[in-house]
Amino acid sequence: MNDLIKNSLLFIALLLIQVVVLNNILFFGYINPFLYILFIIVFPLRRDRGLLLVLSFLLGLFIDFFSDSGGINAAASLAIAYIRLPLLKGLLRKSEIDFLVFKVTKLPFSKLINYIVVLTVTHHFILFSLDYFKFSEILTILSRTILTSIFTIILIILSLLLINKSK
Repeated sequence: MNDLIKNSLLFIALLLIQVVVLNNILFFGYINPFLYILFIIVFPLRRDRGLLLVLSFLLGLFIDFFSDSGGINAAASLAIAYIRLPLLKGLLRKSEIDFLVFKVTKLPFSKLINYIVVLTVTHHFILFSLDYFKFSEILTILSRTILTSIFTIILIILSLLLINKSK
């Protein structure tokens, strides 16, 4: 299947899963996993970086539209899309990144986990910081960031395992 079709289907599927299912699930009353960031994590490196930024912003904006969250998902998604490539370059040596054939799912497991954890925690910290936007709420921001990140990381890893098993 063409990469454009795969990426389009993944974009739509993650948007629908987030809006229809995950936004209506709250673990322990306030933990809501954000699986839609999987799109940003697995987007091919060989594509234009500007396209990733636009698609990440649109994905976050659609989530905001359906969640009535005022742009915080768009801001957090755009931020992690922006830091994705420098993060990968920091985790890997330059010789390990061949942009034409590189796939995030082919990373060694420890580097893949580091990559997912850094992007997820960054996304959630930005999201909850913008949501609460008070320094007095720093403990709430940190606790929600950590707890939501744990559930999101578990869902992302399970999703990556399912994607790789189907190939």
